[in-house]
Amino acid sequence: MRKVSIFGATGSIGQNTIDLIARDPESYDVVALTGGRNTAQLVRDARRLKADVAVTAFPELLDDLRAALDGSGIEAAAGATAIDEAASRPADWVMSAIVGAAGLAPGLKALEQGATLALANKESLVTAGPLIMGTAKAHNARILPVDSEHSAVFQGLIGEDFDAVERIIITASGGAFRDWSLEDMAQATPAQASSHPNWNMGQRITIDSASMFNKALEVIETKEFFGCSHDMIEVLVHPESMIHALVGFNDGALMAHVGPPDMRHAIGFALNWPERRKLPVERLDLAKIGSFHFRDPDMVRYPALRLAHEVLEAGGMNGAIFNAAKERALDGFLEGRIGFLQMAETVEKVLTRMSVDTRLINAEMTLDTVSQTDHLARKRADEVMAEWQT
Repeated sequence: MRKVSIFGATGSIGQNTIDLIARDPESYDVVALTGGRNTAQLVRDARRLKADVAVTAFPELLDDLRAALDGSGIEAAAGATAIDEAASRPADWVMSAIVGAAGLAPGLKALEQGATLALANKESLVTAGPLIMGTAKAHNARILPVDSEHSAVFQGLIGEDFDAVERIIITASGGAFRDWSLEDMAQATPAQASSHPNWNMGQRITIDSASMFNKALEVIETKEFFGCSHDMIEVLVHPESMIHALVGFNDGALMAHVGPPDMRHAIGFALNWPERRKLPVERLDLAKIGSFHFRDPDMVRYPALRLAHEVLEAGGMNGAIFNAAKERALDGFLEGRIGFLQMAETVEKVLTRMSVDTRLINAEMTLDTVSQTDHLARKRADEVMAEWQT
């Protein structure tokens, strides 16, 4: 039996992972499940999969979690330290699906155990790509991408010489506002931004899709994971969300990965790698679909994409600054402090103001320095948003 842990078990990626594991429970020994405030779901899944430990990120929920697990033999724990401890428990395969920078530390802990890390937490590579990749190498651990785009690129490169790659194209649905005017986008509400046309995802990632911040993070993630130059990475708006990425080679060929907008495809590939096994996903009828559509993203509508390339050019701690400012700007939008378009403006202002501190930008990348940079960038984002309100 393979020992597996799922970090972010109650989110959409975690739930899809559990769906696949629960279909073949005799093949897996579940070590740890972690979640947030949805302790009822965490308890149901922990009991269903007979996990060794269930952890909530919120210490104030520990008593409720412990009471709900009473008599099950499943250990209950809470807080960031408990999550890190769970990640330090030996496992063969670990799903990293905690949302945001909070996923970095447990991902590093899992890699230090030599586990295969199925990485859905893109912020880990955005904030600390060299640290993540270096830790994997130092401990002979493997990272498998779970973002549908990066899984598609990974699959397109199997058996290929990366020196023959000219470009990597990742696709974007365009999100909830792909056909809205800038004037309408400026007045958009969190509820409107939380409705994705193709994917069933959590609120934060769905809003990031509408602003293209999600795709901006994936541009940075592509560079960090595959080690390519940022000018090799392109983004195309593809409303159908069925071609997830394309790899362009030096002979002019484009290799595309085509599949339904179902995260179980990428999760299942990582779970079963290096084998391909049958998955419970839709089989596409291309004749019925008829055609695919593409268009270049409008950089005026989606300044996050421009900022991503600027971050990659600047290097250093700029990824950590970019992500932290983005997370706080999203908080500000959800709280009604700033408008939808002001999220990108907030992030750009934070990047500009912090760029003058070259000692910070060029500091040695460790978990501590990344965390300190993250904290400072969030503080700067709050200052910028306060200026918007005056």
